[in-house]
Amino acid sequence: MIRTIVTAQGNELTLTLPDDFLGKEIEVIAFVIDEAIQKSEKEVSFTVLNVTNEQKFNYRFNRDQANER
Repeated sequence: MIRTIVTAQGNELTLTLPDDFLGKEIEVIAFVIDEAIQKSEKEVSFTVLNVTNEQKFNYRFNRDQANER
């Protein structure tokens, strides 16, 4: 995967792709970053979880545990 952020200087943009992209279907998406990023007006917190400050500080997401069935 390639992700590049550029400032448009004109109406055209040329991308150089790696050799392993050749012959494969690729997707190109262009959008103005200011329009895509919506900033939260309030601080995100763990208050809805009602946990202690120590638990908030030491929290680590465990992907394996979250995906257990």
